[in-house]
Formats: sequence, structure tokens, C-alpha cells
Amino acid sequence: MTLEERSTLVLAFARVLYVNGQSTDQTLAAAERFGETLGLRGQITPSWAELRLQAEHGDRRLISAVAAQPTGVDMDRVASAMRTMEESAAGRLAPSAAMEAISAISHAPPASIWLFTLAAAACAVALAVLFGVRHQSAAALIFVSAAAGAILRRGLAPHSANIFLQPFCAALLAGVIGALAVRYELSSSLRLVAVCPCMILVPGPHILNSALDFIKGRVDLGAARLRYAGLVILSISAGLLLGLALLGVSLPVGEAGRTLPLWQDMIAAGIAVACYSVFFSTPLPDATLAGNGGDAGACYKVVGA
Repeated sequence: MTLEERSTLVLAFARVLYVNGQSTDQTLAAAERFGETLGLRGQITPSWAELRLQAEHGDRRLISAVAAQPTGVDMDRVASAMRTMEESAAGRLAPSAAMEAISAISHAPPASIWLFTLAAAACAVALAVLFGVRHQSAAALIFVSAAAGAILRRGLAPHSANIFLQPFCAALLAGVIGALAVRYELSSSLRLVAVCPCMILVPGPHILNSALDFIKGRVDLGAARLRYAGLVILSISAGLLLGLALLGVSLPVGEAGRTLPLWQDMIAAGIAVACYSVFFSTPLPDATLAGNGGDAGACYKVVGA
């Protein structure tokens, strides 16, 4: 392979990891190992908009870049990319085949819409249980609201590249349904019907990756990740408050949650964690460990819970 071809392959591999939620440290370490197996010495510099590779081979130097915004989380793609790297490093996969595999992985579909919808609905209800929901009618409304929001998000995805539109619209819908529940006295003072479907939209993985970048001294990248997460949270908050305001309903201030027996708390937390695994397309444990993506997947499940 030429220097250009090797650089392109390494960048394509790094991009799949970077844009699908792998931490920056893990991405750079994996890309460096992959480059070494190809006889490529180089350094990748990450930023919010791109990955830039400065490669060396003999007396030749090459600087190349690829557009990459780390706005997604798909741990199945991460694990698949890591397995592809291992196959290529072991000589069981030719470089040309590795490039085709990386391209296919980058376009792999997320969890099916029915599974995603069911996970969103179940997770919202589980969170409501953790905060003390007591009435079956409220839990049913939370289930329906979160499911409708998940379908709406998936429906908007092919039609808009705006990364803030999906959480805004889902939160707006949750706010309207929550306000109707208050009007018809189907929601308690906690307003869980409105709030719980919005909790599953919070971008926990991006906040975590931002903190990791700050710890490693990547201040610009950490700040960019944090700004992105903050804007997503702002979109969620704006949608929720607008939905409530349309029907003249407001959120309570300082309303305390209700305590639960330990066994109920454990079951609800377990269901929420399992649902977040679906959101992040976390593969089965054996596949995750084989792809060296287990740390990120486990951390994201904890952050989500």
C-alpha cells in the first residue's frame, strides 16, 4: 500500500471509533496500533470537526484529514471496528478488504425501530418508578409518551441533519402530553408524565467524554463536547417548557421525590440500564470484550442510569 492508502485506512478506522462514542484516548491508541501494523508512523490530532493525521514513512511526510463530528453513540460499530482491526493486524484480512469492512461498519443500522421504541418507553417508566410514580394511569401515559417520542425521533432522522431537532421535538411532545395529563388530573405534582420521557434524551456519554478530554488536557475538544451536550440539554428543556406552556402548565420547584423499597429500586434501575444498552447499541458482553469496547459501553450504561 502507498503512504496515502495507509493513511486513508487508518483515518477511516479512527473516524468510525470517534464519531460513534469511543473515548478520545481509546480512539487514538487503537489508531496508533493499527498504523503500526501497516508500517505507518504518525500522529492523529482530534478536534470537534475533524481528525488530522500527520504520517511519516522514510523521508516522506503526509498530512491528511477527515471530517468527523463525535455526536453519535453506537458501541456495536465500535466493537465491530475493533474486531476488524484485529483481523487485519493478524493478517487474516487484506487491507483492501479491511477498507470495505470499515465502510460497511460505518453505515451499519442502529437498533430496530421497534426495539428502540420499546426500550425508550420501558426506560421512561423505570425512571418514573425510581422517582416515585404511584398510579398506573400515569405510568401508562409515560410509556405512550416516550414511545411516541422515540418514533418521532426516528422519523425525523432521515429528513433533517439538524442534530438538535430530534430531542427538541421529542421533548415538545412529552411536554404537551404531560400538560394534558395535568389538565385531566392524571399526573401528580411531580409532573413525571412530562419529565420522565425527557430524561432518556440527556446526552450522558458526551458529558462523560468531555470530562475525560478535560482530564487529559484536551481543553478545546472537551469544551466543544460540553457545549454540544449543553445545547442538547437546552433543546430538551426548551421543548419541554414550550409544550407545557402551550396549555398553561408549569413545572414545580423543589418538589421532592418519593422513596422506594430497595427491591423495587434495584429492579427499576436494572431495567433502565438494559434500555440504555439498546440506545447505545451495546453488543453482547462477549462481542464487546472482543472488540475492546467494554469500558466505554459499561461507562455509558452507568451514566445513563
